[in-house]
Amino acid sequence: MPRPELRLVLAVSLDGRLAPPVGGAAQIGGRGDRVVLEEALAWADACLIGGRTLRLHGCTCLLHTPPLLEQRRRQGRPEQPAAVVVSRLGRFDPALRFFQQPLQRWLLMPAATSAPAGFHAALPLPSWPEALAALADQGLERLVLLGGADLAGALLQEQLVDELQLTVCPLLLGGPHSWLPAGVALEPARWQLQEQRLLEGEELLLRYRRLRD
Repeated sequence: MPRPELRLVLAVSLDGRLAPPVGGAAQIGGRGDRVVLEEALAWADACLIGGRTLRLHGCTCLLHTPPLLEQRRRQGRPEQPAAVVVSRLGRFDPALRFFQQPLQRWLLMPAATSAPAGFHAALPLPSWPEALAALADQGLERLVLLGGADLAGALLQEQLVDELQLTVCPLLLGGPHSWLPAGVALEPARWQLQEQRLLEGEELLLRYRRLRD
């Protein structure tokens, strides 16, 4: 069944960590990472984000770069990609800054019937292939996956991630917060390098595409 193109976008340390050992919101990328993050946002129709990640950050990522905003306007697209939140219960603090951000808010949850307050739409999540197909039916053809690790692991396990966009940051963090959950098992897959770019602050962009048989 048709589904959106899905790109996983993350900033990771040299040892593959998303956050310091004490945990908290993952914000290890610098100005170089922000540039390529906004490029990915400009490409996307929507951002896929886990409920726990949203609660940690309180908001999602927005486009701020004027040429990228103008590009989306010329294309007849909303200035900001929609946010698609994945949650088992769909319960969020209405005071989160997320609910004041200028974008459409969608919700994916196992038994969605109607959209809770603050969300424009809600869709059921019977399985990932079906949920992604439903998003494609709604016109969301390009998704960036912004985390967290459990959500990334689930989609990688089902071989539904088409591209990896990793900003490697010059940090060694240690601790348990890897960009994949501990113990996750993945089928062997081959990835082809599409782009490598040295960014400001000695950060390195690596973008890979999954090779399909």
